[in-house]
Amino acid sequence: MARAVARAPAGVRTKLLVAFLVIAALLVLVAVLGLRVLGQANARVARLGTLQARSAQYQALAAYATDLRQVLGARGIGQPGMSAYTGVKTAEEGRRWVLVDEAASYALSQVELGADEKLFVGFVRTPADERVLTRIRSDYRKIDRALARITALDKRGVTGFGALSSLAAATSADNDLTLRARDLGDGTSAETAALIAENRSAYESSRNLFVGVAAISVVLALALGLVLSWSLVGPIKRTEARVAEIAEGDFSGRLDVANRDELGSLAANVNRMNDELRRLYGELETASRHKSEFLANMSHELRTPLNAIIGFSQVLRQRLFGEINAKQEEYLDDVIASGNHLLSLIDDVLDLSKVEAGRIELERTEFSLPEALERSAVMVRERAADAGIRLSVEPGPGAELVRADERRVRQVVFNLLSNAVKFTPPGGSVTVATERAGGEVRVSVTDTGPGVAPDDRERIFEEFQQTDLGARQREGTGLGLALSRRLVELHGGRIWVEAGPGGGSRFVFTLPLDEA
Repeated sequence: MARAVARAPAGVRTKLLVAFLVIAALLVLVAVLGLRVLGQANARVARLGTLQARSAQYQALAAYATDLRQVLGARGIGQPGMSAYTGVKTAEEGRRWVLVDEAASYALSQVELGADEKLFVGFVRTPADERVLTRIRSDYRKIDRALARITALDKRGVTGFGALSSLAAATSADNDLTLRARDLGDGTSAETAALIAENRSAYESSRNLFVGVAAISVVLALALGLVLSWSLVGPIKRTEARVAEIAEGDFSGRLDVANRDELGSLAANVNRMNDELRRLYGELETASRHKSEFLANMSHELRTPLNAIIGFSQVLRQRLFGEINAKQEEYLDDVIASGNHLLSLIDDVLDLSKVEAGRIELERTEFSLPEALERSAVMVRERAADAGIRLSVEPGPGAELVRADERRVRQVVFNLLSNAVKFTPPGGSVTVATERAGGEVRVSVTDTGPGVAPDDRERIFEEFQQTDLGARQREGTGLGLALSRRLVELHGGRIWVEAGPGGGSRFVFTLPLDEA
């Protein structure tokens, strides 16, 4: 699925917009479903209220009909002592039933009110209800006429069987009325109970449907988000990893991204950049190799005539072929000094070209580091003394023996000491010290010179780079520190410069200790 989304011919913005619209549509679906469920619930509540109003009205009508039936039943028994309506009164003849007749008239009036549609509040009667109510009103009128005849006879005191026919008609009509009223009450009660059960079932169904749709919407939204993120994050991570490999100099791989969007275009551009960098890197390697070979060859070729110049100048300076005057001696000293300086530069160029070409192999031996530092210091001590600079070697404990290329270590120390003496003013000091730090030994050269600006502390270790002060002195070519860094790194160490504790500068390099 993620691959299909990635290969869709649309931009990242379009894909994100589509995903947003799909999620929004799911939210709208859930909202619409919720409104529908809520509307159905409200409709059922309203219907339930109507049914409850109908049920209450019809139940009251059934109760009034039952009361009327009881009164008529009492009248039909014919025993005044069995009726609560006559009390203990024992009027003569039929007049003793007048109280019962009045109770029956009152009960009948309640039935009339219960069946009066003008008093139906909160509901509208159904056609079926209307048919039953019509029958009830018909029975009511029959009972009313019969009761009127019975009351008239009772008031005149007529005894015997005079009221029996009217009482039978009233009782028959009342039986039908009571039955109809009960049917109405029971029917509406049954409808109410059925609606309550329907509401409960509908609520559970709606709840399950709503929860199900919401859960499915959440799952779909998450799945869509995951698929979209996989189609975007995966290519981004692969691109990031490939760019990191390119930054480390690995141009052999290819970035495979199937996206047909901006990420696919980015991957294609990264591959083109990789191919171009591989081509340029190959050209640079070829140019660097040619440069190193040229420098090595030229340095070797320059050493032969330069050694001859220095040798013949020393012979003349020693007066082996005759006397020379003071001016000639001064010129010979300049020739020898310049020749030695040029020879040291050629040696630096030759060593640096060998390092770059990978043709220097370290001759690791175990030697005394303090003695090596002292021999390096001896080479610059005379120059330091002539400049009024105090030079001291202060080896620390735990760093007496190291395993490294002694000649190259002394070369690094000599370069650092030469720079320190060159830039330290008269009356200053240069100190060489060692200390052990974990699994390595640190060698430091501290001077009281002008120091190195923070912006130059990385630059001076590059080839042909010097500080402004060094450039003004016009000594050297900026290769000493670059060569020193390469030699230290060949040993697996580091070299850096920092501000000295009392001013000046402090150059430090490390050598790993062989614990075996």
